Amino acid sequence: MAGIDTLLDKVKFDADGLVPAIAQQHDTGEVLMMAWMNRDSLAETLSTGQVCYWSRSRRSLWRKGESSGQVQRLVALRPDCDGDTLLLQVEQKGVACHTGHRSCFYREWREGGLVELSAPEVSEAELYGKP
Repeated sequence: MAGIDTLLDKVKFDADGLVPAIAQQHDTGEVLMMAWMNRDSLAETLSTGQVCYWSRSRRSLWRKGESSGQVQRLVALRPDCDGDTLLLQVEQKGVACHTGHRSCFYREWREGGLVELSAPEVSEAELYGKP
């Protein structure tokens, strides 16, 4: 745990106790999503290897995939040069986005508007058991 505490002390959490975390598929480099972590979620992620975030809307820990089954296993963690942003290299099981897309970054701005680059791989209903 001493090594985890050393890292936690080096991370620069903002005034709300949060740090942005970017999840990237470890073997392809695909950017999957961005979420927030607090000290507890980062400590849990480092100690278990299963990625845990902080949900600002629910104000609670959010264990990625706990309701959808689309979990992330931590492969590597890279803080940026200032320690105020984290890059999580992960093994993503299934899709990362709550919309059913592989990545949350499935749209691109082009002249005239946003264009969807890919279709959802699974419906939200399938992900969360909604009718």
